[in-house]
Amino acid sequence: MSARVTALAATALLVLTAAPALAQSVAVTNATLVIGDGSAPIRGGTVIVSGGKVVSAGVGVAVPAGMRTIDAGGKFVTPGIVVAVTDLGLVDVESDDTSNDTGSSRAPFGAALDYSAAINPSAQPIAISRAAGVTRAAVIGGATNSIFAGQGAVIDLGADSDPVVQSRAFQFVELGEDGGRIAGGSRVAAHAVLRNALAEARDLARRHGPNVAAADMRLATTTPERPGDTVLSRFDAAALVPVVNGLQPLYVRAERAADIRAALALKADFPLLKLVIVGATEGWQVAGEVAQARVPVIAKPLSDLPSDFEHLAATQSNVGRMSAAGVRVSLGAFADQPRHATQYAGNLVGLTRVPRASGLTWDKAIASITSGPADAIGMGDRFGSLKAGRAGDLVIWDGDPLEMTSGVVSVFIDGVEQPLENHQTRLRNRYMQPQEGALPKAYDW
Repeated sequence: MSARVTALAATALLVLTAAPALAQSVAVTNATLVIGDGSAPIRGGTVIVSGGKVVSAGVGVAVPAGMRTIDAGGKFVTPGIVVAVTDLGLVDVESDDTSNDTGSSRAPFGAALDYSAAINPSAQPIAISRAAGVTRAAVIGGATNSIFAGQGAVIDLGADSDPVVQSRAFQFVELGEDGGRIAGGSRVAAHAVLRNALAEARDLARRHGPNVAAADMRLATTTPERPGDTVLSRFDAAALVPVVNGLQPLYVRAERAADIRAALALKADFPLLKLVIVGATEGWQVAGEVAQARVPVIAKPLSDLPSDFEHLAATQSNVGRMSAAGVRVSLGAFADQPRHATQYAGNLVGLTRVPRASGLTWDKAIASITSGPADAIGMGDRFGSLKAGRAGDLVIWDGDPLEMTSGVVSVFIDGVEQPLENHQTRLRNRYMQPQEGALPKAYDW
C-alpha cells in the first residue's frame, strides 16, 4: 500500500472515530433500576431507550420485538452521574500551563470569557470520568484577574468530537476570601464589584429594551461607550445582561454563612437573578434562609477541616442538615476528580449510621449526584433521571454504585454505548501481568 493510500486510510479512520455515533435502541431488563429522582430502587425493572431518549422505565415494561436487549442479571442500573462545577475538558496536565485552560490571569476580560471554546473532548480526564459513570458535567475555570470566572458550559462525556450541550450556560462569580483577594483585599471590595457589575448590566439592558437575547455578545461591539462611571468593559457588561434578566443562572461560590446571606440579599435589588450557591461549607447555619429563598446549593461534600476562617463551622453533617431543612442540595465542586462522586455520596449514606451525625438516605444520595445537579444546572428536564423523555444516559454497575468496591460495566450517553478504555486502564492491563519482552527498556535487569 502506498504512503498516500495509507495516509488517506488513517485520515478516514480519524474522521470515523471523531464522528458522533448514532443513537441505538436498547432495552435493559432484569435490573435493580434506579430512576434517580429520590425514589427507591425497583427490583426486576426494565428501561427502554430509543432515539437517544428514555422511552419508559419501570416494572412490567414491554420490550419491542427485535430490539437489542441486555439482561442486567439483577445489577444496578442508574442514570449517568452528573457533575456540577468541574474543570473537565479544560486541563490535561495541571502543572503544564500549555495544557491548562482553567485560568486567565492576564486576560482583559472576566464575565465575557466563554469556556466552551477551550473544551477538549480528547482530554484524558474526560475518558477517565466516563469510565466511572459520569455522563454530564457543568464546566468552568477559576476566577483569576476578576471575581467573575466567566461563562460555563454544560457538556456530555461521549466519545465524539462534539461535547458541548450548551455554551454560556451559567455565569460564575467568586465571593468570600478568594473574591475579596481578587477584588482588592477584602470582602467589602468583592461585594461592591459584584453589585456594580450587575447594576451596569441592568442599565445596559434597560437601554436596549426588555427583550435582550441571552448572551447577546453583539452588544459589546454595537453600542457606544456607556455614560457615567463604569468599571466593566462593554464585553463583560454585555455578558452579564442575561444574568440580570434571569436568562442565565449566576453561580456564586460562598462558603461562610455571612457570605451566603449576602448572596441571597442580591435578590432584593436584582429580583430576576437565578442564584445557585456553590460550596456552602457553612450552609447548615443558614439552611432555613436558603430553603425559604428556594435557591439550590451545589455543596462540597464532607468538608470538616477549618483550613481557613470561612470554613470554621465545617462539619461532615453539612449536606444532611441542609437537606433536612428543605434545601435543594446536590453534590459538586469536585474539580478534576468527578469520578469520586459516588464515593462521596456513599459516605453521606454512611453518616446516617454515625450517632448524632446527619447524612442522606441511599435514595437521596443517588439523587444528589444525578437529578439533583441536573436540576441545579437548570436541565433536569433533559437529563439526570431515567424518566420518559430524558436523555438516554444510563450506567450498569457490577454492584451497589455507592460502594467503593463496585465498578462500571457499561455506559450509555444519548443512547450510544461508550468505550471505557483510557490511559489508566491501558497501563493497568499492561503491567498487571507483563509478558516477557513487553516492558520498556528501563525494566531490563
